[in-house]
Amino acid sequence: MKLPVIRHLQKNNDQVKLEHTLEVLESFCDHRSVSDEEMDVVGELISNICGALEVQKMIDKGMAERDAANTFMQKVMGSIDR
Repeated sequence: MKLPVIRHLQKNNDQVKLEHTLEVLESFCDHRSVSDEEMDVVGELISNICGALEVQKMIDKGMAERDAANTFMQKVMGSIDR
């Protein structure tokens, strides 16, 4: 996950567009001819899109944009430490 990418996605796309993109990427991954390398790239894309959606949800609940991004990354880092 890359916070600058997450912020860019969150600022420049609406929720519906991001959700549709997720559906397409997940469908792509279901095909049997997708290589491990392609799966890694798509996984990174999916995680960034999910991060953008999560940050947007926090902003929609009233959290400042910067605080939402920092809170999200703290959650990610906390889950990695476990």
